[in-house]
Amino acid sequence: VDMQLDPAGDDLPLMANTSHILVKHYVLDLDVDFESQVIEGTIVLFLEDGDRFKKQNRSVEEACQSESNKGCKLGMPEPCHVPVTNARTFSSEMEYNDCAICSKGEKDTSDKDGNHDNQEHAAGISSSKRCCDTGNHGSEEFLLVLDCCDLSVLKVEEVDVAAVPGMEKFTRSPELTVVSEELRNQIVRELVTLPANRWREQLDYYARCSQAAGCGELLFDTDTWSLQIRKTGAQTATDFPHAIRIWYKTKPEGRSVTWTSDQSGRPCVYTVGSPVNNRALFPCQEPPVAMSTWQATVRAAASFVVLMSGENSAKPTQLWEGCSSWYYYVTMPMPASTFTIAVGCWTEVKMEPCSSGDPATETPFSPSEADFRHVGVCSHMEYPCRFQNASATTQQIIPHRVFAPVCLTGACQETLLQLIPPCLSAAHSVLGTHPFSRLDVLIVPANFPSLGMASPHIMFLSQSILTGGSHLCGTRLCHEIAHAWFGLALGARDWTEEWLSEGFASHLEDVFWAAAQQLAPREAREQQELRACLRWRRLQDEMQSSPAEMQVLRFPHVGGHSGNFS
Repeated sequence: VDMQLDPAGDDLPLMANTSHILVKHYVLDLDVDFESQVIEGTIVLFLEDGDRFKKQNRSVEEACQSESNKGCKLGMPEPCHVPVTNARTFSSEMEYNDCAICSKGEKDTSDKDGNHDNQEHAAGISSSKRCCDTGNHGSEEFLLVLDCCDLSVLKVEEVDVAAVPGMEKFTRSPELTVVSEELRNQIVRELVTLPANRWREQLDYYARCSQAAGCGELLFDTDTWSLQIRKTGAQTATDFPHAIRIWYKTKPEGRSVTWTSDQSGRPCVYTVGSPVNNRALFPCQEPPVAMSTWQATVRAAASFVVLMSGENSAKPTQLWEGCSSWYYYVTMPMPASTFTIAVGCWTEVKMEPCSSGDPATETPFSPSEADFRHVGVCSHMEYPCRFQNASATTQQIIPHRVFAPVCLTGACQETLLQLIPPCLSAAHSVLGTHPFSRLDVLIVPANFPSLGMASPHIMFLSQSILTGGSHLCGTRLCHEIAHAWFGLALGARDWTEEWLSEGFASHLEDVFWAAAQQLAPREAREQQELRACLRWRRLQDEMQSSPAEMQVLRFPHVGGHSGNFS
């Protein structure tokens, strides 16, 4: 389906047919080439067909409803989180309610197929339904549709996971002794549903399967907004290969990444989070229902540092002279829009040695009510959750690092580096457990279009926050930290507007910043009232200069997970 959109007025089309099949895990193996301004390599998708995840979704919703009834009696329970989608993406065909935190009496606006009704947007991409709702229509072959643009897809093949040593443990049916499509799909079904306490083993098997040989090329086609893949004879999602490898490369003009130079004049590339999310970085499923985990190996020249939105603080591995490899992973299912990468000649900024101790290990706030909240049972899909980890609930300051171009390291030492510990501690004193286990902060190039952007485990900040004194730096830092809860860990199921997460983050930046400064209650209230007054006046000015159609909000359905937020 080839359609031309007006970026100022049209929503980004979500083409992936998530009602039939979901990507559960991505394995990326990429090379970054600054000379050609191209990222190329392979991505392996591990899929789960619709019949299985529909049953899982019903179980999650039943557990969610039960837990929400209990939560109402606890006063201030820890939030139970399920990952979301980018604020700039909206699907008229939100297939399921599985990503929601259920509330008692919440009205389900979906039809019998799980599609949310939004006639206004559906009319804008009506032609996409013929492509995206591809299931088993008579003798037609099943079509896997992925969100994709500005990519050169070179080859698509099925992965022979049955050839990987040790995978026989995932075959439940003794009669499946001959290697077949059914056997390979059964292996993937068992692999993607391993319990959360076996996540290390699961990642290892994903990596080994991703390196297995191909066992047949698949037919594919591309248009402006999607990649369509099919296999001859596979008429349903159940019959379609559940592990596929896509060979591709990005284009220099691709809209998911920006190739530029940092403030020291050195080349770099980073994901911008808009206007097309990550579909110009790798083929993916972008609707909010498509939450997945991932692992990535990225190779670049040895002089570059690769930062990503992974759980681990990766260190480079030298492959050969002049080339290093970086490996990241996540075990918390999140939408593809939250995937973030930045490659450049970044310098890690560290505090000057001082006798008062390492600020990163200090706990400037005394234990509060947040420290004594119970560790309950979360109602989301199973993964290694920090909210069920007793030690994580009392971790006021998560491990953090700061990276910047070499010319800005001094400014970061003077202002930013000293503010991170008190701001993280203030956030914990208000909201409790940090949703993510670590934080990298990167000062991005001068062409970055906003003051900041939050992603899982990593935050982009503009150089502008370094020149406005501790107040500008501190408030912006608090704002992006707040997005870890509101925007990333908790968001909107039907995310038509940014105002929900931005509203919470704007409110909490004042609360966090007052706590970080250790202001007296009266002084904190006066500061918050002043900032609220300034925001109100700015809003009034914007309303006077905005067209009427831009002042109307579409009703959002709260609950779920999101992507990158400013």
